Amino acid sequence: MMTAAVASASSSTHRQNIGEVILAMENISLAFGGVQALSDISFDVREHEIRAIIGPNGAGKSSMLNVINGVYHPQQGTIFFKGEKRHQMDPHKVASQGVARTFQNIALFKGMSVLDNLMAGRNLMMKTGILQQALYWGATQREELAHRAKVEEIITFLEIESIRKTPVGQLPYGLQKRVELGRALAAEPSMLLLDEPMAGMNVEEKQDMCRFVLDVNAEFGTTIVLIEHDMGVVMDISDRVVVLDYGKKIGDGAPNDVRNNQAVIDAYLGVQH
Repeated sequence: MMTAAVASASSSTHRQNIGEVILAMENISLAFGGVQALSDISFDVREHEIRAIIGPNGAGKSSMLNVINGVYHPQQGTIFFKGEKRHQMDPHKVASQGVARTFQNIALFKGMSVLDNLMAGRNLMMKTGILQQALYWGATQREELAHRAKVEEIITFLEIESIRKTPVGQLPYGLQKRVELGRALAAEPSMLLLDEPMAGMNVEEKQDMCRFVLDVNAEFGTTIVLIEHDMGVVMDISDRVVVLDYGKKIGDGAPNDVRNNQAVIDAYLGVQH
């Protein structure tokens, strides 16, 4: 997927800057009727790290991501985010505090251009009201120009200048995934939640996305929580990995430790010893 040299160099760059715990999930349990999606799961995320969540299909990975950004509210457990204790998160408040997300299924405005989709990611930062925006004069015009300048920086960063005016629905799948990453980056997040950002991609597209994820982490200092099924990608770019299986945590640690964990091996190979 990535060469060992590239992975090692990128990893050492951001690992030097890893800080204190920014998010702690403690004894999180989530059920839907009689279905237990998450059972007493605890783990933390440190500032500036790349933290992977892995596991077989149905393990509870996306449910955990939904708990982190407030879409789901756990029945049990406590969340500590930026030093504040909470029993549940609120999606709007989480977004306003610097958490952005991409989705397993692309959630873009297909009829809008790449530029306009990225501008939508700036929505929470817009200060002028609807009436002022309709008039498009004075402070509103200056604000939009400032937001557009920021979006243009992201377009350059993601190397999508040539498609900036193209409707997203006309783009191939891999580029749509890159645009969705750009829209999340437009919110200038301190924490980025990525739900299978490389799903459905070919080898070349995965290599590009790996590079962008590492660059976002290294250049912007963004904390990244990543769900991914490609174990080569996970082992190459992650600082720490938490492993879920049927809603329970079965492993947590550095990539090499997780790789050699027998419970993790059994879960992925479907065998018992």
